[in-house]
Amino acid sequence: MPKLADDLRRWTESSRKRIDSVVMTPWEEQVGRVLHTGDGVATVSGLPEARLDELLVFESGARGMVVGLGETDIGCMMLSDPKGIVAGETVRGTTEVARVPVGDELLGRVVDPIGMPLDGGEVPACRDFAPIENPAPAIYDRALIERPLATGVLVVDAMIPIGRGQRELIIGDRGTGKTALAVDTIINQRSSDVICVYAAVGQKASSVARVIESVRHSGAPERCIFVVGEADALPGLQWLTPYAACTMAEHFTARGRDVLLVIDDLSKHAAVYREVSLLLRRPPGREAFPGDIFYIHSRLLERAARLSPERGGGSLTALPIAETQAGNISAFIPTNLISITDGQIYLDPTLFNEDQKPAVDVGRSVSRVGGKTQAPALKALAGSLKLEYAQFLELEVFTRFGTMVDERTRKKIEHGRRIRAVLAQNQFSPLSLGEQTALLAALSGRQLDDVPLDRIAEFRAALPRWLAEHAPEIADLDDRAPPITDEKLGQLRQVLAELADTFAAPDPEATE
Repeated sequence: MPKLADDLRRWTESSRKRIDSVVMTPWEEQVGRVLHTGDGVATVSGLPEARLDELLVFESGARGMVVGLGETDIGCMMLSDPKGIVAGETVRGTTEVARVPVGDELLGRVVDPIGMPLDGGEVPACRDFAPIENPAPAIYDRALIERPLATGVLVVDAMIPIGRGQRELIIGDRGTGKTALAVDTIINQRSSDVICVYAAVGQKASSVARVIESVRHSGAPERCIFVVGEADALPGLQWLTPYAACTMAEHFTARGRDVLLVIDDLSKHAAVYREVSLLLRRPPGREAFPGDIFYIHSRLLERAARLSPERGGGSLTALPIAETQAGNISAFIPTNLISITDGQIYLDPTLFNEDQKPAVDVGRSVSRVGGKTQAPALKALAGSLKLEYAQFLELEVFTRFGTMVDERTRKKIEHGRRIRAVLAQNQFSPLSLGEQTALLAALSGRQLDDVPLDRIAEFRAALPRWLAEHAPEIADLDDRAPPITDEKLGQLRQVLAELADTFAAPDPEATE
């Protein structure tokens, strides 16, 4: 017992000395409280030093992000399950803005907006994190867009070309092939060095699964990142999806890589933001959207650019998708996005129902940048294509009423029908630059005028092997090759005429 008492006394004295050596200083902690919560948002009082995009931690362990600062309260979007949060619960600020993981570890993965895996794999072991909100590159940090981004879709590459660093809107009614066109563009990058980031905002799980499976089957999934905010995810996660995807893409752009960002789609993103704003009791504006609806998309899409050589020379090309109702491209969100982007590809439901796929309305579609970056070999042959096709569509209207036409007009109409047949293209079958050049050469040289319309598809299918055997220099063209000389163009048309003769209809007079 005496020994135990001595040990206890020594331990007490040692503890006192340690306590006395500690320097005690006052510290301040700001604590807020939940006013009310529900439907994926929360309103918090207190925390006067909180800032936009700051992460908040609730007493229950849930996390949220500040999206609105009032005089006495804070609007917060929940980023984790809000179950269990009640009014009066304490909330603490972290002084940290929302960040997402970035790096090569994300390539080939399917993740949610905060970087958690959705493909059943391990959590990506990313060492770097970046804020979801980054300022757009300044004017002096940008360079001219000089190189095309090949989509592999002839109607786009020939008449509505897209440059690396451009923002091109894909717009149309529901079910007209908007996502299919974007997926074909991603698949076509299997033959390039472009990294692809696909952001799904509010899409059904089955739709996202089809996109991922298509890329894995036909594209280069090892150079793709899929960022998914599904339709049943919290509104905060859906709203975060395009910004998180853009941050992941910018990581590679800053290191001199060319990146393609597809956002599917911004109409649902705008609807999610409207939902959050109304739940936070912000005053509604036109179509019940909040007043800053234009800004949330402009600050996102302005981050797409081609950087100057001093900044690494990388590029970020954005292909946002927007949905229209009954072809109304003058609605609020579509007009906002059209004014932000550098052009639009409009998909017409009438063309889609007539089985003209991709259903691109050439008259309503435009690229304000890509024409200057179009591959020289293609640009030389596509110059008059859009005008010829527009004239054909105008002439064809009269023939539908049974109007008699002269021989010259009839030939123009037949030639236009072959242009339309060549522009039709199946999904998951992108064309190389050489194949596109050969098809345009055959159209401009009238080599296809004697081929029946129902055999144009057979001609296209036989073209790759025919070029490899008879014109390998055309089959191997890339976007930096110079324009084709008149001599080589003549030789190419002769080769194409030989192939077309095998599909041409027999001359009825010769058979007699």
